[in-house]
Amino acid sequence: MKIARIFAHRVELPLVEGSYKWSGGKSVSVFDSTIVGVETDCGLIGYGEVCPLGPFYLPAYAEGVRAGLRELGPHLIGYDPRELTKLNHRMDAALKGHPYVKTGIDIACWDILGKATDLPVCMLLGGRFGENVRLYRAISQQAPDEMARNVQGYREQGYTRFQLKVGGNPDTDIERIRAVRAMLPATDRLVADANTGWIQHEAMRVVRAVQDIDVYIEQPCLTYEECLAVRRNTTNPFVLDENIDSLDMLLRGKADLAMDVVNLKISKLGGLTKTRQARDLCVSMGIAMTLEDSWGGDITTAAIAHLAHSTPEEYRFTSTDFNSYVTVSTATGAPQRQQGFMAASTEPGLGITPRMEVLGNRVVDIS
Repeated sequence: MKIARIFAHRVELPLVEGSYKWSGGKSVSVFDSTIVGVETDCGLIGYGEVCPLGPFYLPAYAEGVRAGLRELGPHLIGYDPRELTKLNHRMDAALKGHPYVKTGIDIACWDILGKATDLPVCMLLGGRFGENVRLYRAISQQAPDEMARNVQGYREQGYTRFQLKVGGNPDTDIERIRAVRAMLPATDRLVADANTGWIQHEAMRVVRAVQDIDVYIEQPCLTYEECLAVRRNTTNPFVLDENIDSLDMLLRGKADLAMDVVNLKISKLGGLTKTRQARDLCVSMGIAMTLEDSWGGDITTAAIAHLAHSTPEEYRFTSTDFNSYVTVSTATGAPQRQQGFMAASTEPGLGITPRMEVLGNRVVDIS
């Protein structure tokens, strides 16, 4: 079996809530997603998805996915898509860095491997742990009382894990955290995610002001060193996200006792192959994980579900269902939220079928 064609579609994903706001005044109302297809010489086609959180979150942007595919794609024609380690080695040799560009291809090849073996991807990633995967809901940055109302609404939909978007004015952020925690039962988990938005002295003020509250502090500052300084001045559980972009950083964080939980985003690391490596390393080191991606629709949600469902339950802090945040469905068969949980498909591969009428014309086509 050989790769005969690599192609891509561009799809816009408007948000159900109208907009999504986080630190530094950043916001997005329509996400620009790339659906990647890998076609083999025997007719099997696998699909992946890459959807950066705008061009100002991580070193990734939507048009860069398509430009990168045009650069990388010709180097992969003729390779066996089932040989995932070999394929990733080839991608890294042909294009230095740019892990988000490689993600869609890698996910699509896992989809092919599942179809070729008649197994769901989660089985190939290690097995299916438990009946389902617990989800969190990200709460867009707004006034404290509005965020509390939004959390209550999502509690009624079954969510028990919430990620507040803070990283703004420290005094307002303290109000946001207190307002939301006050209306949650003790069994619900609350994460205050600054998305690198505070400078160090602001983060210090916030963590000292909420040290009596049951709240996780996530990625308060831009640099690893600043986050480590904050970590050493709080007893609240600590999450690292943006800084954990490689196995090297994961090992460094473990050695420094820099975090209790890490966020592993599939496109930040370069696909399911490399995220599985990081996931398995976290399990061996006893670190809990949020297993997710930067953003996406049905295909990204399916990939997240397979990664999370194949992770031992005690190390699954939470995951997310991005397809419930957007108004456009790009595939059938994707996981659907059921009272704050989702489950990976039991069908071969990712278990999804793209809606070609939604995907439209190809914007990349390499053979």
